[in-house]
Amino acid sequence: MTTEHRRNWSIGLGAAFLMATSAVGPGFLTQTTVFTQSLTASFGFVILVSILLDIGIQLNIWRIIAVSGKRAQEISNTLLPGLGLFISFLIVLGGFAFNIGNVAGAGLGLNVLFGLSVENGAVITAILAIGIFLLKEAGKIMDRFAQIMGAIMIILIIYVAIVAEPPVAEAAYRTFWPQQIDQIAIVTLVGGTVGGYITFAGGHRLLDAGIQGKSVLPQVTMSAISGIGLASIIRVFLFLAALGVISQGLTLDAENPPASVFKLAAGRIGYALFGIVMFAAAITSVVGSAYTSVSFVKSFHPALFKYQNILVIGFILISTLIFISIGRPVKLLILAGALNGLILPITLATMLIAAYQSKIIGNYKHPIWLTLFGWLIVLLMAYMGGFTLVNQLGDLWG
Repeated sequence: MTTEHRRNWSIGLGAAFLMATSAVGPGFLTQTTVFTQSLTASFGFVILVSILLDIGIQLNIWRIIAVSGKRAQEISNTLLPGLGLFISFLIVLGGFAFNIGNVAGAGLGLNVLFGLSVENGAVITAILAIGIFLLKEAGKIMDRFAQIMGAIMIILIIYVAIVAEPPVAEAAYRTFWPQQIDQIAIVTLVGGTVGGYITFAGGHRLLDAGIQGKSVLPQVTMSAISGIGLASIIRVFLFLAALGVISQGLTLDAENPPASVFKLAAGRIGYALFGIVMFAAAITSVVGSAYTSVSFVKSFHPALFKYQNILVIGFILISTLIFISIGRPVKLLILAGALNGLILPITLATMLIAAYQSKIIGNYKHPIWLTLFGWLIVLLMAYMGGFTLVNQLGDLWG
């Protein structure tokens, strides 16, 4: 393997971890435990369906971005002037909303570990995240940081899942023969794993590192699948940990479901492990959200591109200040989560149309099976996303 190939594979792995750790935030941890509590072993089916949809989404989008050498907003504007600006607005707005929750989650993790106030923990988190983008090799350091934090989360969650002694056979059976199917759970998982800014975290990171063109498609494909695989490993073992606790007849704390899973499974040590996992999940999501959201606006003007790290730092600072001043805006977070289910079919449909525009992708031939799978996902997510949004808006104001 040549030096260039090793570099490409290394960057691809970094992009995969950036995507995965961007997906695994406080909301990811909470969603998984809450849905396990309501669906029990049948939640395995929801995870399976979401993984298949996630792979179809990422393979389509990452390949088209890599071949075109353009970011999603640039592709969108080429198709229809102004569309890229509209999509960027939606994604940055959602990124801000979720980043406030990410900052809060990291503060909670430090509160569990060291007894700090959540607000002080949020400030420390912001300082650490900003520190990454003040360094000269910010991109490489961000990749390595995501890899280390991701590995920590995987190891600790697997440990808790083993200690919880879940009914693995039942979980495996219900993954293929569920007792109930919850489409809201499917939309929430897909939106939370590859919705909004997360869809483009890895693809844009590859472009920033100079990974583009048809020749690198094998690395791009492997990176996309690896990103989904990493996030799915965390999801599956967290599901098994929660299922193990629930199967013992224990009740999760409604105020903090994921924390109670760790505590009930492994006692005080488990609660400390939750603090580490929550902090790792949240701070990597802070970094990923800020980096990817800024990647959607920096191409609109050369000055923005030049000062992208400053924009990322500003993004993190504003998110932190909003959390400290007004707390976590629950309604905004709920609505932003539902909107992800609608943003996804818009962005995916745009990429699929672009895949057949020679002015964007040149002489590249996008696989027919990926196109058909992609359009099926667009239709499913548009229908289920609309249904979910209507239901959540009804719950929010009804």
